[in-house]
Amino acid sequence: MSTATSLPRGPLLTFYGDDFTGSSAAMEVTAFAGLSTVLFLNPPKTEQLAQFADHRVIGIAGIARSQSPEWMDRNLPPVFELLRSLGAPITHYKVCSTFDSAPHVGSIGRAIDLATPILSGAWHPVVVGDPGMGRYQAFGYLFAVANGIGYPLNEHPVMSRHPITPMDDANIGRHLARQTAKKIGLIDFVAIKRRQADARLASALSAGTEIVFLDVLDQQTFVEAGRLIWENRGERLFGIGSQGFEAALVAYWRSIGLIPTEPRVFRTSPASRIACVSGSVSPITAAQIAFAAEHGFAPIRLNATRAIDQSSWENECAGAVERALAALGEGHDPLVFTASGPDDPAVQALRAAIAAAGVPAEAVNDRIGAGLGWILDKVLRESRLTRAVISGGDSSSHAASVLGIYALSAVAPIAPGSPLCRAHASDPALAGLEIALKGGQVGQPEFFCAVKRGGMDG
Repeated sequence: MSTATSLPRGPLLTFYGDDFTGSSAAMEVTAFAGLSTVLFLNPPKTEQLAQFADHRVIGIAGIARSQSPEWMDRNLPPVFELLRSLGAPITHYKVCSTFDSAPHVGSIGRAIDLATPILSGAWHPVVVGDPGMGRYQAFGYLFAVANGIGYPLNEHPVMSRHPITPMDDANIGRHLARQTAKKIGLIDFVAIKRRQADARLASALSAGTEIVFLDVLDQQTFVEAGRLIWENRGERLFGIGSQGFEAALVAYWRSIGLIPTEPRVFRTSPASRIACVSGSVSPITAAQIAFAAEHGFAPIRLNATRAIDQSSWENECAGAVERALAALGEGHDPLVFTASGPDDPAVQALRAAIAAAGVPAEAVNDRIGAGLGWILDKVLRESRLTRAVISGGDSSSHAASVLGIYALSAVAPIAPGSPLCRAHASDPALAGLEIALKGGQVGQPEFFCAVKRGGMDG
């Protein structure tokens, strides 16, 4: 067991998030634990980094989750080189807590293959489970809670039907093995609870195992996962996982008194009006849109099939801006959305339109995300609102990049994995904007209302 009485000086952890909403989830964990944290929305320039030189955790949000391996080959190595230059003992490749990935898109395996020559390390721990998010890993199988019910990932009502990366195997080590040739191992929760984890790790490393999944089911396994990572980090360690990776480290640091067990409370005040955009097709987001509509928000539907053609899409987005501003004038909070759940006819209509046009689905999805960002940008500038929401993991990545925000810092918790953040931007019109980036599977039905009032009740 470590005998250190304080954490080392300088950066403790750096990370790259493979989508924007997931990146804010990682930022939330360390920020609300009292560790100064900044999340850059693009690889930062030298002068931007200098503004946060004293921060303990530095993250970079990306879009790798929705990109091809060829895109990763071109774009990820420079990011990993930048993270290496920051000198933190641990670097984390942050993935979704439902392990969204496939060999052809969002390949976690390809990212690992690209990162390891640069970020090195004797082993590469993987922590995906996060009980605070309703994610549990047992014997290498990942389970996720939806509407109070736990499902193995291949039976989950959202992930088994995900439009881009549907999960057909809850064994995430086996799932990852389709994406990398590196040897993959597991330290299961039984070994952890029997205090055999160190012996299992030593055995795995001696057998040439490079990637080691760590089961997480409860607080004890969480703390032990954090301990294994921290005490076996060596001079430098590269790890993979959800925000559970950060949460495990925080749990361990708290358990031995390296950080306070009760950090200060983060709060913010209500906003009179907010603007929201959503590209999510999750049933969870659908319930949130319905709840918001019942509580004074103005739902504004976009015809996503018009994104097949750039000119038609621009007209559709311009019309949405007009309707959103009109809703604000009538005392309502605009919520612009493309679909209401996976069974919305709009989802199939878009697929059919893409197939008929013979255009790449990724290009159309990128255009939709950018359009949502353009809509939000126009509404914010015209109305001078100071709070907003972007919903949908992939759409958040594209929409947020349009806004010209270069960094975020956490302001207040809203839902696990989706904090309210403060925007850092060179444009005075957006500097100081409070914004929440929400993944499709995140939050209670009242999420949009909670952002407006500055937090969940209770």
